Amino acid sequence: MPLTIISQAQLRSLLLSLTRDEIITLQQNLAQALREYSTGNQENGCAATYQPQRTAITRRNGCTTLFMPATTGRTLGIKTVSLQDGGAAGCAVDSRPDISPDDKTASRSHRHRDSMSSLASDISDLSTSSQEGGSGNSSSRTSSSQSLPSGCVNRQPVNTGMSSTMGAWPSAGSRDTSPQGSLTLLDKKSMPFGLINAHELTPFRTALTAMMVFGKRKRVRTIVVFGAGKQAYWHIRLALVLRGSDIKRVFIVNRSFDRVARLLQDIYSPENSSWRGDVKFSAVSSDFGEYSRILHNALHKADAIFCCTPSIKPLFPAEMLTSREARKKGRLISAIGSYKPHMTELHPDILRDEVDTHHSHRHFHKHVKRSGVIVVDSLEAALKEAGEIIQAGIKPKQVVELGELLMVRYAVQDMAEEDEVSKGLGEWVQRGNVIFKSVGMGLMDLITGEDLVRLARERQLGTTVEDF
Repeated sequence: MPLTIISQAQLRSLLLSLTRDEIITLQQNLAQALREYSTGNQENGCAATYQPQRTAITRRNGCTTLFMPATTGRTLGIKTVSLQDGGAAGCAVDSRPDISPDDKTASRSHRHRDSMSSLASDISDLSTSSQEGGSGNSSSRTSSSQSLPSGCVNRQPVNTGMSSTMGAWPSAGSRDTSPQGSLTLLDKKSMPFGLINAHELTPFRTALTAMMVFGKRKRVRTIVVFGAGKQAYWHIRLALVLRGSDIKRVFIVNRSFDRVARLLQDIYSPENSSWRGDVKFSAVSSDFGEYSRILHNALHKADAIFCCTPSIKPLFPAEMLTSREARKKGRLISAIGSYKPHMTELHPDILRDEVDTHHSHRHFHKHVKRSGVIVVDSLEAALKEAGEIIQAGIKPKQVVELGELLMVRYAVQDMAEEDEVSKGLGEWVQRGNVIFKSVGMGLMDLITGEDLVRLARERQLGTTVEDF
């Protein structure tokens, strides 16, 4: 069995060589997997029911390693990431709600298969109602508050203060570092066929997912990006590759101006001229004397906002998006940088404002209607790990998975005529206020990694061991 090994440098070279059509194909395959994840149909190997539990181990030297297994029904994968977080030695396994298989299936598929029109209606009620109070999503899935099972490493007991995220990331107040790791891919016979350095894979597949909603937006002239690392780079690059002819202005906001300067130096290198186009870039640093005014102006103009920082406090005041003036415009707001309960890029009031569809102040003329929901990649993971969701007190019925939205769009394509429900959903996705919160899933790494191994072999990149 041949095994293809792709190093960090080789993977970056491969990703930079991808054409627009190849990126779209990768995105379509990932979208299919996310639809299957959300269906609850046990005939689909990507369904959430089949996804294995995660495990985290913290060794005596303070290094925490997270194991993220995933399956498609055909292939298996396990992403392993480690970072030095100084935690106490111990291990933990991801805990899930105590739901029977039948109940778990019903909770995910009640909007699917039995009545496709009901599915579209439910999601549309969630998405477009402003005066009736959209709750719509009657999913019975709940987050887990159970304590983690016991375990030991180096003869040390589990740290009793370990969080519901399995101690996989640093505790509040500790210094974050960029995690290092790899993705191992196994075929249907459980034989390894791919080994990929995950340092560049993680930000790429995250940006690929965020672009699913971005690609459907009607207006994307102005983009604001918080952060200047790999996540920011791939969000900018994929946005311009996919919608470059529509984008006129990109604001990059970061605490360190020097880091933004280095990012812009990369973007303006000659080899990037083909996708950079004539877009005007502006660097914004919190060190600027008129930072608040400049930021307010950028957010006021923004059609899309990408938050790509591991921030533990809101990046900007809620009023910049919830004021009477700000609410005249619909925006795509994507928050993907925070991945722990104590972290938050968006002020909780921004999320509360989005899901509160009852308040009287919503009836101002020309205001964009609030959807009543927050879009996430995984409901269970978001309720346990997403600081924005947790701190805002968002309930399960106020959350809809990206895969569920994709299910509706897929179903509408098969309808003979587009009804009012599907029109309302389409209008919201294209022009409304959409907040997307992602914490990442092993399934996303597996699907994208499998495609990248195939492309690497076609390009003769990486190292292939024929008789591994």
